[in-house]
Amino acid sequence: MTATAEIELPSEQVKQKAKAALSELMPPEASPNVELRARRHRQHAEADIPTEVYRLFLEVLKQLAEGNAVTIVPVHAELTTQQAADILNVSRPFLVQLLEQRRIPFHKVGTHRRLYAKDLLAYKRQDDERRRQIARKLTQLAEEIEDGY
Repeated sequence: MTATAEIELPSEQVKQKAKAALSELMPPEASPNVELRARRHRQHAEADIPTEVYRLFLEVLKQLAEGNAVTIVPVHAELTTQQAADILNVSRPFLVQLLEQRRIPFHKVGTHRRLYAKDLLAYKRQDDERRRQIARKLTQLAEEIEDGY
């Protein structure tokens, strides 16, 4: 797995190409496969790919078009604490705190803590949902206060 420190943001040229490609490609219909044709240096290739792969491809294009770096991490990949902290956009010491509080499962390889990507992403989904609920409550409270004026 590539270290997250090596990830680079897409150039303006890549962003523009991704936007153009995204606007040309339509989401697949309900069929189980999508036919993909590629041309590079006058050579052509065709392949039937699952719809899920095509949707992932469209999501990659969308993220690049928005200027975001993209990396693919297998769910069973083992992450270092620094890689996990980078994915959550938190400091490594804060992540270690979460691990020690048993909020995210981890195991040790020698003296080093390791996490599985699937466990980190499960925590992230739960945390994101918790944040959305809090934001909804704050919005509701703000609306109630506004009604009082």
